[in-house]
Amino acid sequence: MSSATPAAAPDVTNPDVVLVVDFGAQYAQLIARRVREARVYSEIVPSTMPVAEMLAKNPKAIILSGGPSSVYAENAPRLDREIFEAGVPVFGMCYGFQLMATTLGGTVDNTGAREYGRTPLHVSRAGSTLFEGTPVEQSVWMSHGDACSAAPEGFSVTASTDVVPVAAFENDEKKLYGVQYHPEVLHSTHGQQILEHFLYRGAGIEPTWTTGNVIEEQVAAIRAQVGDKRAICGLSGGVDSAVAAALVQKAIGSQLTCVYVDHGLMRKDETEQVEKDFVAATGANLKVVDAQERFLAALAGVSDPETKRKIIGREFIRVFEQAQLEILQEEGPEVAFLVQGTLYPDIVESGGGTGTANIKSHHNVGGLPEDLEFELVEPLRQLFKDEVRMVGQELGLPEEIVQRQPFPGPGLGIRIVGEVTKERLDLLREADAIAREELTAAGLDREIWQCPVVLLADVRSVGVQGDGRTYGHPIVLRPVSSEDAMTADWSRLPYDVLAKISTRITNEVADVNRVVLDVTSKPPGTIEWE
Repeated sequence: MSSATPAAAPDVTNPDVVLVVDFGAQYAQLIARRVREARVYSEIVPSTMPVAEMLAKNPKAIILSGGPSSVYAENAPRLDREIFEAGVPVFGMCYGFQLMATTLGGTVDNTGAREYGRTPLHVSRAGSTLFEGTPVEQSVWMSHGDACSAAPEGFSVTASTDVVPVAAFENDEKKLYGVQYHPEVLHSTHGQQILEHFLYRGAGIEPTWTTGNVIEEQVAAIRAQVGDKRAICGLSGGVDSAVAAALVQKAIGSQLTCVYVDHGLMRKDETEQVEKDFVAATGANLKVVDAQERFLAALAGVSDPETKRKIIGREFIRVFEQAQLEILQEEGPEVAFLVQGTLYPDIVESGGGTGTANIKSHHNVGGLPEDLEFELVEPLRQLFKDEVRMVGQELGLPEEIVQRQPFPGPGLGIRIVGEVTKERLDLLREADAIAREELTAAGLDREIWQCPVVLLADVRSVGVQGDGRTYGHPIVLRPVSSEDAMTADWSRLPYDVLAKISTRITNEVADVNRVVLDVTSKPPGTIEWE
């Protein structure tokens, strides 16, 4: 079998599914996530899906996302009017709101009065289905150049702004609702409450979905997909691969063998930690492959970050294929599946989201070779990191694994800006260990999302140590705070903690004479440097 994409998971019927129709929005997955936070199951479908197929899923409700298009542009995405006449509750946001308005006879104009960012919203019907119990004046997050000037017949206008006369409308009889803004983002102060009002009051859905449901559904899907064959999992020691492995282990037990590739790109003492903690927590079969020399040889002379990612992805697969042969010889039967801890942010950044650009290849997505001989099992590919942590806790994984800060699959190979060598890896390992020790000692592990430590291997700066001139490498600290890795801000660490990290690194790590702090948000910068 040769496939670089996962087979379609068997359909797991959920009686309370909410469909999020994606019009190319940067927030489509965030909408789905907010629905799940309301304990209602959600799935994303593309706007190109025929309405008949959407309705065939028997959704309890449908949410129309925002998007970059103008509703009256020639090639703007459309939806058949049937979606609003099928009796299914529908909630339009931003572009979805404007599409609902124009489809049903309302008016949307390009008035030149644009609104971007935080905007005061004036609620005119405080007791409406959406706005019950919320302030008549509230702050919302706008992002639009077109505006609805007239609601469709039968709709009540329930909110406006200083420049938009129709910023929200509702039709309780037909269970159709819409807002011009983005309730899914945290900047909309009562956004989650508005969304929950639609789900609970407008659509009449009971909040019963939990991470336990995720586990039950995925266990059933994994068993149906794998059958009586064997699977291997690329275990990195990180949260994603550990939770994916534990989930598959629960589904197929001894049919799974976890393969930990010691590629020499891990942080200090991590191999020993993986062998001890994960096996103790799950009882899974673990095969450790020492491939340090192989990876270093493949990366020799390579400085381009995208090339490094693809090489690491390719070598991972080649090592797995060798492990497959060894497992087959030792245990049998055929190993046909590869388990990966792919998350939705990986898919988006690798160009897999609707209308998204390829920002960088992740070793487990865009970095996979075309001649992949495994069928992929990716039980977490529609989840965000915090959801994965909750699944891990539900599966009984220890805090040391579940709360571990994210670490990229390509490891320290993409935290060295320049060629990867053993000497540079050893240097970075020591600097990284010092930073982690001091952050833990200061009790900051839970306050930051992660803190990549980066070696600028192709850069040297003049310094003075021991009354003598030095010409060493800079080390970059990249502490960031994030909710889901889709966006991030740099963490404001205490100066005394930063000072202690800097002093220890320049004193204890040879050939480093400067420590700098990265104060860039995401966007414009990604969390990792490469």
